[in-house]
Amino acid sequence: MKVSGVEFAGAAARPGQSPVLPYPEIAFAGRSNVGKSSLINRLLNHKIARTSSTPGRTQQLNFFVVNRALTFVDLPGYGYARVSKKDRRAWQLLIEDYLAHAANLCGVVIIVDVRRGPEDEEYALCEFLAHHGRPFVVVATKCDKLKRSQRERQRQALGKRLKGYPPLLFSAQDGTGKDELWAALEAFADTGDADDRLIKKRPASTGR
Repeated sequence: MKVSGVEFAGAAARPGQSPVLPYPEIAFAGRSNVGKSSLINRLLNHKIARTSSTPGRTQQLNFFVVNRALTFVDLPGYGYARVSKKDRRAWQLLIEDYLAHAANLCGVVIIVDVRRGPEDEEYALCEFLAHHGRPFVVVATKCDKLKRSQRERQRQALGKRLKGYPPLLFSAQDGTGKDELWAALEAFADTGDADDRLIKKRPASTGR
């Protein structure tokens, strides 16, 4: 997709505060240090999602309208140890409420570090989305940190951990995987249908 315009459309710090927008919504979820904001910025060719060397800066749902046709929703990162248990619980409830009840949500991008892969939080998120019938795609970021000869081998290894669904490889540094991810997002927004090798629709179980 050629991005011609991006507008900040609002934020939600508590359940029920999300702006009412007429466009399909795609949510981006991942650990606090996984490069979620960098991925969003690379996709849009705009520095709209705040990046920081300090994890946990995104503390609310942020809504960005793309081309007045699609909404990106930047979710708070999870797994950041320096946040209080109370705040972590509040973020979890905010995220779960949105993912379970958002009327226009058509897909979720789960972001993992290609060097670490999915852990307990990611498996739990996959199960949660499957339970609520939300399509999702797993994206392994920072693939530029691996040698080219290692990338496909690591992708296949992560695919085995994800029950046979190899993730998309992505690099915010050099743009690897950008076109492939956009194709998945457009499939979410246009038809809710896409390549079954990449996108999970209603899997029975996603675990180790």
